[in-house]
Amino acid sequence: MLKKSLFQLHWFFGISAGLVLALMGITGAAVSFQDEILRALNPSVLHVEKQIAGVLPPVELVEKIEGASGKKVSMLWVETDSGNAARVIFTAPPGERRGPMRYFDPYTGEFMGDVTGQDFFGLMLQLHRILAMGDIGRQITGACTLILVFFCLSGLYMRWPRQWKNWRAWLTLDWNKKGRSFNWDLHSVAGTWCLMFYLLAALTGLTWSYEWYNKGLTRLLSDSPQNERVRSGRGPAPSGPAPTADYAAIWSSIYSAAGPGLSSYNVRMPPVAGQPATVFYLLKNSPHDMARNQLTLDPATGIVSRHDRYSDKSLKAQLLTSVYALHVGSYFGIIGRIIVTIAALAMPLFFITGWLLYLDRRRKKRQIKDARKGLAQPGSDAPAWLIGFASQSGFAEQLAWQTAGQLQAAGLPVKVQPLANVSEQDLQDSSNALFVVSTFGDGEAPDSARGFERKVLGRALSFDSLNYAVLGLGDRQYQHFCGFARRLHTWLGEHGGKTLFAPVEVDSGDPYALRHWQQQLGLLTGQAPVDTWQAPSYDNWTLTRRELMNPDSSGSPVYLLGLSAPTTSSWLAGDLVEVLPRNCPWAIEHFLDGLGIDGRATVEFDGLSQTLEQALASRQLPESRAHLVGLHAQALADALVPLAMREYSIASIAADGVLELIVRQELHADGSLGVGSGWLTEHAPVGSSISLRVRRNSGFHLPNEPVPMILLGNGTGLAGLRSLLKARIADGQQRHWLLFGERNREHDYLCRNELEEWLTAGDLERLDLAFSRDQAEKIYVQDRLRESADELKKWLADGAVIYICGSLQGMASGVDHALNELLGIEEVDRLIEQGRYRRDVY
Repeated sequence: MLKKSLFQLHWFFGISAGLVLALMGITGAAVSFQDEILRALNPSVLHVEKQIAGVLPPVELVEKIEGASGKKVSMLWVETDSGNAARVIFTAPPGERRGPMRYFDPYTGEFMGDVTGQDFFGLMLQLHRILAMGDIGRQITGACTLILVFFCLSGLYMRWPRQWKNWRAWLTLDWNKKGRSFNWDLHSVAGTWCLMFYLLAALTGLTWSYEWYNKGLTRLLSDSPQNERVRSGRGPAPSGPAPTADYAAIWSSIYSAAGPGLSSYNVRMPPVAGQPATVFYLLKNSPHDMARNQLTLDPATGIVSRHDRYSDKSLKAQLLTSVYALHVGSYFGIIGRIIVTIAALAMPLFFITGWLLYLDRRRKKRQIKDARKGLAQPGSDAPAWLIGFASQSGFAEQLAWQTAGQLQAAGLPVKVQPLANVSEQDLQDSSNALFVVSTFGDGEAPDSARGFERKVLGRALSFDSLNYAVLGLGDRQYQHFCGFARRLHTWLGEHGGKTLFAPVEVDSGDPYALRHWQQQLGLLTGQAPVDTWQAPSYDNWTLTRRELMNPDSSGSPVYLLGLSAPTTSSWLAGDLVEVLPRNCPWAIEHFLDGLGIDGRATVEFDGLSQTLEQALASRQLPESRAHLVGLHAQALADALVPLAMREYSIASIAADGVLELIVRQELHADGSLGVGSGWLTEHAPVGSSISLRVRRNSGFHLPNEPVPMILLGNGTGLAGLRSLLKARIADGQQRHWLLFGERNREHDYLCRNELEEWLTAGDLERLDLAFSRDQAEKIYVQDRLRESADELKKWLADGAVIYICGSLQGMASGVDHALNELLGIEEVDRLIEQGRYRRDVY
């Protein structure tokens, strides 16, 4: 909870105060080397010729300056042996706090002329300190400086890596990252480099923003706080008679205190008579340019009332004296000034990367909102049609919204709800209902509908006033095809519900069955659909990479595949791809063998003329060919049904710039490869086209809030979990626990380097591995979960979401059983209902 709150405050302040801090950084960097830049621009004004006799004493300088200008000197700043022009500030005109400043030759007392660029740096300093907006600007910059302290501390806490002693986890940038991942890495790594300098600049800069802070720092660090001079307030200038000054006596006191090691002195006269003058002087052996000694004396007599030597002070008092030197870095010499200047120039980097991360976050939230947004309800007093859906991979949800759109186009009000949210009362209060439900595994309800089936389905309820229809989605290769849809249809009918039309069952997204459902809806509404639901379109992606991930493994080969889109494409972590595979030439040749048909014969197929071999590449080739003997080429092509698409979990995020899949070769008993895995991992040449489309899988998307995540998977199931981790790491989240299982650590540890780098950097808080064949007793993911039962409950108490990706038989069912055992069936159902138990299994 603390980390979540800090994260929200961090980005909120970043997008609000970030611009001011960026401006303060740029302007601060601009004035860091102000004196050196001005000297380079004005060599004839700010450089003077040294003379053996040395600089004139103050009494002669002031006499010449006041005689030439007709004005009283208020401040005199002279460097005794640098060859730089000296500075004088004259007494302020009535009503003003500060008079004009001029440069003069300390060896002759002659004025040196105007300085080009002085006004520019004056503006930069005003912008840096008060945004050139007076007291209002001072309050803004002060608040932003406090926020900078918060940025440093909260940023440090949020990115604290698990392996905090590893310097690479703190300070190295991964240049291979792209998009959001790179922006996040740049933001956090650069922030670590600049952290101490920003803290130092903020904690010292606050002395110019807040009087209370200045006084508090003085009391904390001064050796004698009761006698320490505190920076005066910003009220009106005091009025009274001008002070009388004996510069000969003042110079005698300065030289007596400093001796021949004097490097520079700064005489500051009081604004009115009766107050002491202040002299700051610097010795040639001073550790830095602000290690000043201070004299407090009577300007009329030169008698010293207080002498504060820098070398006599304690370390904390020296730091108090050196606040400005610490602020600009000169406390650490020229290297310190350069580093602080670079850090100041980097300030806009955090504003820019922070905004890019924020905008990307907003874009993703809009995508999720658009994907889930409901339909506007037309003005109608008629009861709404209830459209309930139960989806495992998102397809049923998509069809439910399309169904709602068709009804609404006919003027009917609709209410779309996941079946998990449909209560007994909703069913009994509805006059018309449509159910779009998928069947998961071999006849099971989707995860999201498990609670509905256990709590509602099967109860003795009365639905005498309910008219309903069911659209079931399934796969005929399973024995209990559309099992959940059939159970739902039977239960509704047995308890008084009246069917609007016979259930429509869809095998693997069969477009003809979907069209039939749409036609039935048209008959119900009395209005033909404006747009006929079309079969999904596939794009030709390019296979750019194929890398064996488990060389020398005793199991089937696993490949990391990279595909590039023909045009700009995007997807969310957790989404799937549907791939249209192709039969390999050997399989087509083997199929035609014995049929007596030449594969080079021309046929008309999908409106195109092509050879029979080309046509058969996309058709299912049955093992039994007896019923096909004697057919000519065209009849054979027409008799065969298309190959079904294959689904794969996406293993990358759109910011990577490449769509990655992790695919294991399926090996049949006769030694042949599975059609889909064989096409992707062996038969399709690298550089060839793959027919593919991205499909939304909303049930496996990231949570909307930055809650902890527990991810469990085995084998190629790492693909879906990897995309989730990549997206969350790009968002700056680190509370992730991965439990992953495979055969052997040596050969089957998929993505090993990447996972261990995440663990070292703290992006993965915990990694538990289960290699089943590395010991006599096999160990699986569910076993690791049982071993960590207490930790599991702690994470869930913190709001963690569970994600499972991998094989249904074995791992997923084993983990499900373990969760029911450790948490209880009701608690697991509650997690499902809350969207905190999500599965992408096969």
